[in-house]
Amino acid sequence: MLVRIRPGAELSGAEREFVECLHAYPSTGLALVDCQVGDRRLGAVIVTPRGITVIEVMGFRRRQSGLLAVSAGTWTISDSPLDLDTEQSTGLTDRVEHGVHAVRVALEQALQDSRHVSGAVVMVPYRGVVVRPARTALRPGLDVLVANTVDAHELRVYLEGFSAGPREWTIDRVLTTCTALGVGDLTPSRNDLAADGFDGNRPAQAPIPPQPRKFTEPIQAPPADPTRRGKLAGPIVFAAALIGVFVVFLVVGQALLDDPPTPRTTSETTQTTTRAPTTPASKGPTQCWPFQDGC
Repeated sequence: MLVRIRPGAELSGAEREFVECLHAYPSTGLALVDCQVGDRRLGAVIVTPRGITVIEVMGFRRRQSGLLAVSAGTWTISDSPLDLDTEQSTGLTDRVEHGVHAVRVALEQALQDSRHVSGAVVMVPYRGVVVRPARTALRPGLDVLVANTVDAHELRVYLEGFSAGPREWTIDRVLTTCTALGVGDLTPSRNDLAADGFDGNRPAQAPIPPQPRKFTEPIQAPPADPTRRGKLAGPIVFAAALIGVFVVFLVVGQALLDDPPTPRTTSETTQTTTRAPTTPASKGPTQCWPFQDGC
């Protein structure tokens, strides 16, 4: 991580230990320590590829250890008030919130996005002193951290994940952010930012060449299910047989209506059966043969 300290800055013991922690991190980022933004002096402004966070560093006057309790009123460690080397704990969150507001106003005046700006209070206890919990979220975008050179894991986790946005802070955006905050004397070079891991400018996306149209075969309907077809064959045949029978009865009935049968009488039947065959009359003279009777 790149660390830039304002020339002539007088850092406290806690702030110097905080700077040592930043130097030891391999994470990509730019820390502007003891910088002036607008009319406010901020402990540190850290720019990472995913956002900006404003840090206020607080140290202890004596060795205090135990459970850190954060409330809207006073902050305590194992039911004892915090004994800080700068100011009372009641003003810690106000100081951070004012710093976050100053950074957002500076970015907005430069027509830059100010959404990904967070804030945190970093409490640096004496070395070898254990203070828990090491990280407490007061509200979204405002955290309280405990870290020193002996145990700085929670601070590193916070700096690498306080913003879940995409890697939008490229080299050019970091440079324009420094200009917007008015910290031009702390701005690193492009080569330093690239060596630290910041992305270069995203190249413009090349236009996609037109692709030839592809003709695809028409989608054919899936073959009918043979099981379903077999189930329908039986009812269809039965329906056809019923229709055929109905047609036969209809034809027979129509024939009976058009030509009703008439019974014959007994005399007509007798005449028909007893009538003898008649011999047709001979035409012309009859030829006679020798010895033929009747000639």
